[in-house]
Amino acid sequence: MNPAPSVEITGLLKAWAGGDRVALERLTPLVYAELRRMAGRYMAKERPGNSLQATALVNEAFLRLVEVDNVRWEDRAHFFAVSAQMMRRILVDAARARGSEKRGGAIVKVDLNQSVDAMPDRGSQLVALDEALDALARLDPRKAKVVEMRFFGGLSVEETANVLNISAQSVMRDWKLARAWLMREMGK
Repeated sequence: MNPAPSVEITGLLKAWAGGDRVALERLTPLVYAELRRMAGRYMAKERPGNSLQATALVNEAFLRLVEVDNVRWEDRAHFFAVSAQMMRRILVDAARARGSEKRGGAIVKVDLNQSVDAMPDRGSQLVALDEALDALARLDPRKAKVVEMRFFGGLSVEETANVLNISAQSVMRDWKLARAWLMREMGK
């Protein structure tokens, strides 16, 4: 995305956070396409016949975003990081609802070097990753946020650093350590 729309999106996010409903109306078409692309990546590898479609995922995430009160949007990257978190919750809830394995079941392998959309058996893997990520968040919330933003949100190192207000080097260090910890935690 080029700088002009990013600046425009940031301004509209801040106006919306300040209570300007017209800003939300102007913001929606600017962010909807990117949210749809994110959702499309998530849904690309879902099994055939899945009742949750990309449009439904983006609509549900957007509805949840609109309902959030007292958020002070920092910028475009912050908005998409929160969007990624909401999509993660929706996908994990859907995977659990489909009868994913309970704790103590078979070990599930997740390759954290690939993106979430490249996972072949996403349902059980998303649940296992979600549980491991929650455990990591209890130990080190920042590392868990880095994984969430990079893996689920598709944010770059620079965008993640901007959202978390840390250096790109810190993001890479957290990313490497978090991946190693998650792989160990998940039995890989």
